Amino acid sequence: MSTAIGIGYGIMPALIANSTRVRQQLDTLTEQASTGMVAQTYAGLGSQSRVSLDLSPQINALQTYHANIDQAVGGMQVTQSAMTRIQQIAATFVADIPNLNGLNSSEIDSVAANARSALSETASLLNTKNGNTYVFGGQDTTNPPVPSPDSILSSGFYTQINAAVSALSANGAAATTAATLSLAGSNAPGTSPFSAYMSQPSIALSASQVQIGEGVTVQTGLLASGNVAAGSTGTSTTGSYMRDLMRALATLGSMSSSQVNDPNFNALVLDTGNSLSDAVNAMATDVGVLGNTQASLTATQSQLSATSTALTSQVSSSRDVDMAATLSKLTAMQTQLQESYRLITSANSLSLINFLPNA
Repeated sequence: MSTAIGIGYGIMPALIANSTRVRQQLDTLTEQASTGMVAQTYAGLGSQSRVSLDLSPQINALQTYHANIDQAVGGMQVTQSAMTRIQQIAATFVADIPNLNGLNSSEIDSVAANARSALSETASLLNTKNGNTYVFGGQDTTNPPVPSPDSILSSGFYTQINAAVSALSANGAAATTAATLSLAGSNAPGTSPFSAYMSQPSIALSASQVQIGEGVTVQTGLLASGNVAAGSTGTSTTGSYMRDLMRALATLGSMSSSQVNDPNFNALVLDTGNSLSDAVNAMATDVGVLGNTQASLTATQSQLSATSTALTSQVSSSRDVDMAATLSKLTAMQTQLQESYRLITSANSLSLINFLPNA
């Protein structure tokens, strides 16, 4: 009767135990090669888990702030484009106003028609969107600041200013400018062309903001009916350069060639011109501040990227494997496992008769 040497002398259990260890190491290396990570759990990282636990939340926060700035800068760029056009509109009529008193009646009607068209365009520009966000909407980003821009010329805002300008001869320049100023600054339903949110005192309005750090926010937008950083000055202002612009366009749009010889006409033109010039200056201040903020946010975004990259590198060093070394070990371990299986097979076939001399 033959006796299996491997089993009888305890070689087989040792070979199997060794094969099991090799198999486990091979499984670990296979998972590392597949995921690129030392382990899928913090426990598997051992002493290096603390690095990942400490830094991962910081990296996530930095990435969130970076994304916030990215979206905000996109909105600011859209805002700047809209403001460029609004400034062009304002500048055009600032240039036209000094000449109004010397124009013939047909030219006055032409300026009035252009002003009405510009008022409609301005109302539409105030509803400019970046994605689904109204950039002039302040904190009310989902609703249009001017609900009915296409019908601005039939709105209470325009028709009431038109009526005041039409009564220039009867009421005089002082009363007419006072009336148009009051109407332009009104938040009353049926008079204000703005949304319910925008039809509030300026102190109640807040421009859009972005969080760029823990507890740190920055204003990133402009308002359709109020100023953000600029102060509107002059003797004829609503306190809002956008309202002043719309008032000037509505006033100019309501002028008629029949008023050219009215002794009150010059005073109305002068008031309109002064108010519009002051509005242009305030507008330029807000646009300049917005541009500076945009530049600052872009620099902050670069800093966030650099910090995030540095922290990510630290986490990677503690969590990620050296892929070249891992693949080399994996190949070697596969060879070792195959050899262990061969030894088990060979040991299982050995018996004493293989070692006895031939009779």
